[in-house]
Amino acid sequence: MVRRTEDLGYSTLNVADHYIGQGPMLDPTGHRVQTLAAIPAMAYAAACTSSVRIGSRMLNVGYHHPAVLAKEVATLDVLSEGRLELGLGAGWLANEYEAMGIEFGTPGERIKLLEETVELITQVCAGRLVDVAGTQVKAHGYHGVPVTPQSPRPPIMIGGGAPRVLRYAGGVADIVSINFNNRSGQVGADSIATSTSDETAQKVAWVAEGAAGRDQLPELEIATYFLSVTGRSEVGADALSARTGLSTEELESFPHALVGDVPQIVEELQRRREIYGFSYVTVGDANLEAFAPVVAALTGR
Repeated sequence: MVRRTEDLGYSTLNVADHYIGQGPMLDPTGHRVQTLAAIPAMAYAAACTSSVRIGSRMLNVGYHHPAVLAKEVATLDVLSEGRLELGLGAGWLANEYEAMGIEFGTPGERIKLLEETVELITQVCAGRLVDVAGTQVKAHGYHGVPVTPQSPRPPIMIGGGAPRVLRYAGGVADIVSINFNNRSGQVGADSIATSTSDETAQKVAWVAEGAAGRDQLPELEIATYFLSVTGRSEVGADALSARTGLSTEELESFPHALVGDVPQIVEELQRRREIYGFSYVTVGDANLEAFAPVVAALTGR
């Protein structure tokens, strides 16, 4: 799959960062199982490819010791010869934290950890003398190694669906991922309700507020969680409608869904770029082949 992603012209291969399998902690959340751990999977993907960027969507800072994560990030950028795209998130899946014995904390505490981790990673990747004295991240007295090929650090993607994290992302990230607001701790009806067209426009506005005054605005990314390409996808529009509770017409404009034939989807993506500013669209591995003609149409390959 790794090589096929590159061959089909996708720009980036992203992995998520989840650890627990099926059971009484994960099952109620509606979240899928992630079999492989993210960081070794990213290293393997880098070794198997030569041009596709290797990314994380998103590494949860609450699951990793900050100083160890910073060195792993720098190492991945070196081993991939400057192809790392680093996605970082504050975490949201409370049941997974509990299952692994990690304190969940308040949203403010989790976002503060994200902020301090970004600062540490930035210092390490630049080979600077590390000095971070945060409320949760404390590291000092050594130079970061290895220095990354990408300067001053690999591009960082930060994602979320709530105002504080999106304003923060707008201020510091190279890429901002507009995502569900998973305040309920589950993937379900509330995720969809907080991701309508109006809600998505509000999220983009929060990013813009955070980015005010920046010389270069961040790129905007969004995931297509519900995809049906006519004649190519195994899942049809009716099945997606039943899964989401949205009508077929509503699915056509729902920001996290794409439904139609290839020309219709290309047109819709162009419309969303005009309305929201999305220039980076992520699809799941199950849709790798089905979405490939859309990639070809948009890249001219």
